Amino acid sequence: MASTTIAVAGKGGTGKTTLATLLIRFLEEHTEGTILAIDGDPSSNLNLALGMELESTVGDIREEALLQSQSGTYNPGIPKHDYFAYQIEEALVEGERVDLIAMGRPEGPGCYCAANNILRNVIDRLGDQYNFVVIDNEAGMEHVSRQTTRHIDHLFIVSDPTQRGLTAAVGIRQLVDELSAHGTRASHIHFIVSRVREELPATFVERAQTQGLVLTGTLPEDPLIGEYDLEGRPLIDLPSDSRAVQAVEEIANKAGITSP
Repeated sequence: MASTTIAVAGKGGTGKTTLATLLIRFLEEHTEGTILAIDGDPSSNLNLALGMELESTVGDIREEALLQSQSGTYNPGIPKHDYFAYQIEEALVEGERVDLIAMGRPEGPGCYCAANNILRNVIDRLGDQYNFVVIDNEAGMEHVSRQTTRHIDHLFIVSDPTQRGLTAAVGIRQLVDELSAHGTRASHIHFIVSRVREELPATFVERAQTQGLVLTGTLPEDPLIGEYDLEGRPLIDLPSDSRAVQAVEEIANKAGITSP
């Protein structure tokens, strides 16, 4: 199956998870087909934003496999690829059109190279079963920099309207350029500024553009997001007249996201 991969990246606290969640909502409402959400940020809580119960993560699977290997309790009769594939299927949270897999905690001490290579292949094959794959990346873009994703159709780089946010966004843009030499490409890069209260200063937009980031759109401050977070309500259930929902719909249309 030909799938469209959408990745969201930026420093912590810029609204990556909000954007990823509302992009998934846009796909549910305006496209056909299935969607795999990948939570690549241990602290992003994408499952809460989507209103989905999460029991285990890829990090848990990797740690358990390493523990079994070190203790000699791993069953050698089970190929490791099959073991990981089965465990990931068990960890997959299934919804009506959206399924979720969470990468979980970063690596602890020990050798993870073989496990990561197998997991990369398993997750890539899993993604091939969906029309869309939406990845909420951690700030350091670990899962992209380690090439656990092969190709990104749409990369949304998110910043808040601060110099620190812009500096982090530029760093991600440069990382993507470096990775392109090793086979990981982003066909379309979209620069998004979140938490915008008023119109962005022209100097901020110009400074971003001189560093290779052309503004695609902005996410305004939306008091409903704070209310939903405080009450523990999934952001995907925001009303259609929410400022954030309307802004993401405009961003997705401008980015040209359509069914593959």
